Amino acid sequence: MNIGIPKERRPFEYRVGLSPAGVEILCRNKHKVFVEHEAGIGAGFADSEYEQAGARIVYSVDEVFGRAELLLKLARPTDEEMEWLQPGSAIAGLLNLPSAKQHKIDILVEKKITAIAYEQIREADGSLPVLRPFSEIGGAMAVEVAARLLQNPQGGRGVLLGGLPGVPPAEVVILGAGVVGTYAARAFTGLGAHVTVLDMDVPALQRISQYGAHIVTLVATERNIQRSCEYANVLIGAVLVPGSRAPLLVTRETVRKMKPRSVIIDMSIDEGGCVETSHPTTHDRPSYIEENVIHYCVPNMPGVVARTAAHSFVNVAMPYLMEITNLGVDAAIAKDPAIELAINTYKGEIRHLSRLTN
Repeated sequence: MNIGIPKERRPFEYRVGLSPAGVEILCRNKHKVFVEHEAGIGAGFADSEYEQAGARIVYSVDEVFGRAELLLKLARPTDEEMEWLQPGSAIAGLLNLPSAKQHKIDILVEKKITAIAYEQIREADGSLPVLRPFSEIGGAMAVEVAARLLQNPQGGRGVLLGGLPGVPPAEVVILGAGVVGTYAARAFTGLGAHVTVLDMDVPALQRISQYGAHIVTLVATERNIQRSCEYANVLIGAVLVPGSRAPLLVTRETVRKMKPRSVIIDMSIDEGGCVETSHPTTHDRPSYIEENVIHYCVPNMPGVVARTAAHSFVNVAMPYLMEITNLGVDAAIAKDPAIELAINTYKGEIRHLSRLTN
């Protein structure tokens, strides 16, 4: 199979579709891999490393997109990249199409593109193995972001997450007890913050409560969410419904009742956000203030720790990529239900893609 790895063109996206280690595995299985010049530079991978792995370096967009039967990306294609996609080809990446503009989905359907969303590869036990390392990274990064935004120069309340003897710690509220919520809870409690986690899944709350006495768990009823937000210094949105837009759990009215200069980190923003006042931001302008509350809503948080993300991605994604490349896209979809669940568009049809109104 001919596989293309283009340079990521979204601002502040330093990741790459596959590391040299992953490329070497594909090349050893007799696949041809075409890597765009300096595609891996943000993650610290030189063209020479890809060449040593067996790839061919190409210097034009037309060649990397034109040769690819399967295009490996990380971020959802830009409008420009959508035009470069070859009809009948396949693309795999963190596509997050439930929150994409409708015209992008229309293009995928019109060009009969097979779109494989990594974040929707789901095993029988409900786990999302390819998304997991990015969720782990995001959850771990949340504590760094929160600690900075709570400081006075950033407009925050001037609260130290862990408090001090005689001074209580920060109150952190996390919506969602999945992978992001779990890693965020562990990181915040590690610094001494007091953490409340809300979810509708009671077994998930039972699992997360084992990480320490500083964690309080609540069922995510509307009343519990509203009351928790009112005392929060930091609110983390970590809600995910695979293949669908994130549900709006926090209304503008609830945000208005939060403590002045408290912090919202909406990590569901890739799927549209779970807070009514959220809208996507970028790493150069990551936060804004609305209703006197600081909002941080950067979709591609792991994109700035590209090397860690690249290595962790290869660890979990290669078994699925090997199935897709060795068997062919159609056969892999037919054989593996986990991959089939990740198909968003297929030969002009929409699959496993639920879009809700913003």
